[in-house]
Amino acid sequence: MTISMYQASLPGLIHSLSNLATILEKADAHATAKKIDPSVLINSRLSPDMLPLSKQVQISSDIARRGVARLAGVDAPSMEDNETTFPELITRLQKTIDYLKQFTPEQIDGCEEKEITLPIGKETMKFAGMPYLLYFILPNVYFHVTTAYGILRHSGVELGKTDFLGKP
Repeated sequence: MTISMYQASLPGLIHSLSNLATILEKADAHATAKKIDPSVLINSRLSPDMLPLSKQVQISSDIARRGVARLAGVDAPSMEDNETTFPELITRLQKTIDYLKQFTPEQIDGCEEKEITLPIGKETMKFAGMPYLLYFILPNVYFHVTTAYGILRHSGVELGKTDFLGKP
């Protein structure tokens, strides 16, 4: 049995971003229940040299949205990084999920060898489609979703592994 590029990308990305939105809803409820200013959680980080929760969410959205668009050979819509509340971060994730749901297998399948160029600062990284998905898009999204989960868990939000994994 083989798995297509579409199957390896879109369902897992949508699932992870949906779980992150649910985690953010729990964090918002936690802040309200504990009378914590939500901005405290939104600006929290695991280490002084790491990015805050808001940026973790924005990056997970960006990598998924731009990554799939590159695989499909289309331009991704831009999003401003201006979210400062849980509802705004959740809305951003929902917009990203809605965008990802528009892609069809025909747009993604067959791009395993497609050359992907990725500008990063002054450098340009080059990938074939499958390594781009497997070694850049997926690990980056999972890293930033995991970091967002870790920030909130460390901040006292009652979360467990099933919140991260979600329901199949």
